[in-house]
This record gives sequence, C-alpha cells and structure tokens, in this order.
Amino acid sequence: MTKFIFITGGVLSGLGKGMVTCSIGKMLQVRGLKVSVVKCDPYLNVDAGTMNPYIHGEVFVLDDGYEADMDLGAYERFLGIELTRLNNITSGQVYQHVIKKEREGGYLGQCVQIIPHITDEIKHKLRQVVKYTGAEILLVECGGTVGDIEGLPFLEAFRQMRLEEHRGETLLVHVTLVPVLKAVGEPKTKPTQHSVKELRAIGLQPDIIVARCEWGRLPEEQKKKIALYSNVEERAVFTSVNVDPIYELPLALEREGMGDLIIEYLQLKGSKADWSQWEKVVNRFHDAKEAVNIAICGKYAELADCYVSVNEALKHAGAASGCKVNISWIETETFEKSGVTETIRNFDGVLVPGGFGQRGAEGKIRTIEYCRTHDVPFLGICYGFQLSIVEIARNLLGLKGAHSTECDPDTPHAVVDLLPEQRRVGELGGTMRLGSRPVVVKKNTLAYKLYGSELIRERHRHRWEVNPDYWDRLEDAGAVFSGWSAEGGMKEILELPDNYFFLATQFHPEFKSRPWSPSPPYYGLVKSCFDKKRGMLKPI
Repeated sequence: MTKFIFITGGVLSGLGKGMVTCSIGKMLQVRGLKVSVVKCDPYLNVDAGTMNPYIHGEVFVLDDGYEADMDLGAYERFLGIELTRLNNITSGQVYQHVIKKEREGGYLGQCVQIIPHITDEIKHKLRQVVKYTGAEILLVECGGTVGDIEGLPFLEAFRQMRLEEHRGETLLVHVTLVPVLKAVGEPKTKPTQHSVKELRAIGLQPDIIVARCEWGRLPEEQKKKIALYSNVEERAVFTSVNVDPIYELPLALEREGMGDLIIEYLQLKGSKADWSQWEKVVNRFHDAKEAVNIAICGKYAELADCYVSVNEALKHAGAASGCKVNISWIETETFEKSGVTETIRNFDGVLVPGGFGQRGAEGKIRTIEYCRTHDVPFLGICYGFQLSIVEIARNLLGLKGAHSTECDPDTPHAVVDLLPEQRRVGELGGTMRLGSRPVVVKKNTLAYKLYGSELIRERHRHRWEVNPDYWDRLEDAGAVFSGWSAEGGMKEILELPDNYFFLATQFHPEFKSRPWSPSPPYYGLVKSCFDKKRGMLKPI
C-alpha cells in the first residue's frame, strides 16, 4: 500500500520546500524505498511553458515534452528518476478536465462544485501517479503558501486523503520561516505559529515542522516553543539551513534524525540507511580547491532562478573536473551600449544560454564574436546556438544583415528560420519542438569525444532551426555540424575545430545533467576552462 507525504509551506514563498521534498525523497531512497514526486501548482496555467521566467523561474522540460515547474528539475537531479507530465498537477489542468467532463455530460444532474468535483480530480491525479510509477511512497509538494486562496482546493484534497487513507499511511511536513530581526537579535517563532494556525484552521495538522533558518541551527528553546504551539513532538521540529552544495541538505536533515522519524511515523520497513554513494557525490564538490570563472551572458541575468538547470549543470561539471565554478550573470543588453572586451576578458569561459526575443540578442552576438576571435572557451545553448550561426554568417560569410527571423522577419539572409511545422501553429502553449529527441553524432568530432556515442538523446525546446539553404555555405566558412536530428536531419550541434573549445547545441543538455553524471557539453566547457587556465594544450 502506497504511503503519502504532503509538503506544505507557510509565511512566504522561496523557503526551499522543493529542497526539503528532495531531501525527504533521498532519505527514503537510501533506505531502499521506491519514491515518486508530484508538484501541485495552484496557478491556472495548464503548464509552465508560457510563464515569464522573471516571475516563475526556469521552465524545466521533461523527456515526454512537458514544460514543467522548475522544482521537477530539482527532483530529477536529487533522486535520479525521470518524471512525466503526470508529476506536475496545475489548477489549470484540473479545472480544464472538470469543465470538459461537464460539457460532455459527465456530471449530468449534478451541480459541479469545488468540493467534491475539483478535489476528487486532484485526488484521482495523485493516485494515477502511484498506479503509473508503482511508488511505495509518493511525495506531494503544494506550491505557494498556506492561506493562498488558489491553493485551498489542493489543501482540501490533502485533508480528505488523510481521512481516506488508513492511520499511518500519510504524513504532513510543513516548512516555515524562523527569522532573526537585526534590531532584536533573537529567532522569532511567531510567523511559524501563525502559519500552523492557518493550516489547522483548514483541517490540516502537521506531523513535522521544518524551520527555514538562514542564520543557523534552531536553539532548543525555540524548538520547544514551536512544538508546543504547533502541537507536534519536539523531536519532530527540524532546521533547514544554508548548505553548499545544496546536495548536502539531505545529510544535514538526516543528522538531525529526520529520516528515522519519518520511517517511524509511517511505520515503514526499509533497509538501514546507506549514504555512502551520496556522500561520494557531495564530497566531489568539497574536494575541488581551484576555481574557474564563467560568465553566463543572457537575457534574464539578474535572476538566477531563470537559469537554475544551467547553474547546476556547470557545478556538476566543475565537481567532475576537479574545480569549483564561480558563475557571474551578465545582462547582454549592456553590450549593445558599450563594448564586450572589458567585461568578458576577465572570465575563463562564456556560456550563452537559451531564451527568446530580440532584447539582448545583438549583445549575445557580440559576445559570441569576442569568444570566437579571442579563443575564449564558449558554449551556446539553443538560442545561443542559433545566434552563433548568425555571428558566423555575418562575420565569416560576410552576409550583411544575416539574422534569425525571430528577431528580424525581413532579414535578407534568414540563416535561422521557423521550423516548417511551426508555421501552422495557432496556440503558443505546448506547441514548440519539445522533449527528448534522438541526435546523430559525427565521429572524430569534439561532440563525439564528449558523448562517446554516435546516437544520443537530449531534450529540446525551440521553434527555430538553422535554415537548410545555408548549411553548405556555413560549413565552407569553417563551421562543423557534428550533430543532426535523427528524425529529419536538422542541424543540432555546431563546433569550430580551430578554437580551443567552441561548441553550441540546439538542444538543452542541462536538463539531463546530474551531480554524479554531468552533461557532456557542460563538462567540456568547464574542463576546457580549467585546463586552459593551467596552460594545457587542447585536452578534448
């Protein structure tokens, strides 16, 4: 019988509910238990694909092409499981399904309401994940904070499930904030007390409290106070602190006894916890002493959440290369007003990530040109791949005004153009070329050395491609297309063999990077930066 762990949050968003969820999952995995995870997002969007990264953070693409909340990326990176669209439930999906069913006559004679029809659909979707995955424990994280009006149907569904399941089959973990006001100088538990009060008012009693404390461990006095006012055992109050790397959080919570308490509360029979493999993963990050400095030159550079998978992929690559990676985010619009040189020359390597639209595009092209002409290790991802094509067309082929039709529909040289099937697209949501696709890799190339295979699968998210009319001319100018789609031959990987390291991919390899298995393109960039900094000849 599957058991359910519900994770909620209070006071404010961004507390790290996702990291706590990942940590709980890892604590169960190292005890030999099979877990799966669901993120419940109360917003009315059907998926995250059309949301602004500034507001919601990165859109994480799954193998099946679903555009998910970024927390699903964290789940995959921590737990090593491949998730599907079933693992992200939004209010938009739920309401869409219920309304469609009502229109088809599925509720004839009934007054369709939030309770029971919306809550029943939420419960059905959760149990559908259990049936599909065969998980022994399903972790269910609810987005937002307790008290948000749009999140109430999900919390009500949790309440009902806790009644419907046998005693000991469910657990509720509540993540909340314990701040320290500078003027007072002591931890304040009142936000936690009010958050739990709000939770209990809608019928949910937490079993475990995880206090987010940026300042350090929660003192015993405050733990007792939280336990008393929250109606939980004192040993069920834990502290979530800042850790570096983030993959150390499960170990930190395990040291507090959280793993054993969850096993006890859920009456689980698992093996003794074996952290040896996970500790090896974490130690790789600690063992790195030297560092490389890499600039991410993009459109959403002010907010790290926009590129969380890129950031983590670089860190994974650093751990595998034996170095730390210092990341700086640079807004490329600044390069359109001033030169690139003074900024870029201080970095060991440069990455131009994915994105959309005209803003900052010319700055990215100038960045790519600088890296090519000054032999700075460079990696371009998706839009970075497409703008690398534009830079080569302009400056090596001499095609004045060459561009992507995304930025300039009237360009005289559309070296990057819409995919043919995209010309018939009417809706924007879920209509890009999405998900895991096969890519053929050419032997005796940089890409082949990195991947070690002639056929790979990587995740995609794009509408534009390299225009086939320019393939031969680009190759005559020195570009090497070392990877192409197995489905239709479109160009997927670009490299410049004369440079120390210059690689660009149409796909998003960061989505499949794991702390124990770094993405090959990201590993290539970081390893090249590290080796070049130490004066080594081309290592790859």
